[in-house]
Amino acid sequence: MILEALASAVLGLVLAWAAAHRLSHRLPARPLVFSTGIAGALFGDFVTHTALGPGTAWLSLVGAAVISAASLSLLLRPTGRIRRSATA
Repeated sequence: MILEALASAVLGLVLAWAAAHRLSHRLPARPLVFSTGIAGALFGDFVTHTALGPGTAWLSLVGAAVISAASLSLLLRPTGRIRRSATA
């Protein structure tokens, strides 16, 4: 269980680094991105491990990656100016 949590934290860190490297202009400060990636991966690992039970380490890591990516996507800001419709 400890190794699974450590692996999911490393996976979240890698996903956060990739997002920060690729989308740095659309994300807030790097410490927030890294902590969100790690926390999302740990939470995703916890949820999938609780739902599926022990013995499914690979599926728990997949769940960790999905939740980490989803939580990192919530940090994205729009690229340009927000367009308003003609009626607003």
